[in-house]
Amino acid sequence: MKRFFLLLTPIFLTACWVQSESSAEEKLLLATTTSTYDSGLLDELMPEFKERYDVDVDIISVGSGEALMMGANGEADALLTHAPADEEELEKQGDILNRQRVMYNDFIIAGPDSDPSDLGGQPVQDAFQSICNDGDTPFFSRGDDSGTHKRELELWADSSLEPKGSNYQETGQGMGDTLRIAAEKEGYTLTDRGTYLALEDSLNDLTIITEGDEELRNIYHVMQVNPEASKQINAQAAEDFVAFMTSEDTQSIIEDYGESEWGEPLFSPDAEEG
Repeated sequence: MKRFFLLLTPIFLTACWVQSESSAEEKLLLATTTSTYDSGLLDELMPEFKERYDVDVDIISVGSGEALMMGANGEADALLTHAPADEEELEKQGDILNRQRVMYNDFIIAGPDSDPSDLGGQPVQDAFQSICNDGDTPFFSRGDDSGTHKRELELWADSSLEPKGSNYQETGQGMGDTLRIAAEKEGYTLTDRGTYLALEDSLNDLTIITEGDEELRNIYHVMQVNPEASKQINAQAAEDFVAFMTSEDTQSIIEDYGESEWGEPLFSPDAEEG
């Protein structure tokens, strides 16, 4: 599918498409998650990539599910997502290649400081059970097939629960907007820590309620889209982007990002050695 047809598809009605301002001819089209964009990390990294490779990056910020679909359709050059199971399926199918670990943070349950469902200190599966038992405090799901939404549904399933009822509400929005809705409506939501910390000052009394479980680790991978999917794919720029994201210099930037402003890094570097 040619990229100018993307303008006709629903994805661009909801995606955050951030185009670079430079007029350089060399371009990389990156499909990535709203969490990497909302955290501000890409604003920190993309000037470094531009300086090193003289390639401008056009960023399409969507849920991981939509980003991976773009990859399968040959509608992006490179992907940066956090949905490992779905990424592995595309890798088996040959839709993506050169998939590499980049970083991780973790998921948390954020909610009102008053914690009306008394989740504080509970393991995540018990916390989900308490949300269901309460029935009064809303839980806001992204409901957008993002990596966060996928993990949320897995956690419900692992808890042998099926979320339903008026207190379970799907926003259909990215992570930042979903956090803002949860703060405004005094409800709970599952979020990645990085986006929460980046927006914490604007979220009223929304605080971290549940954290630290092994099931809440959130791993990000970078990958190239198979250039056989479209003649328009910039395979060299995509290969360079994977190398850039896993390089020692970039990993050092990731390790420090957020420390000075929020008192802790938003992500931990996780590139594989060699």
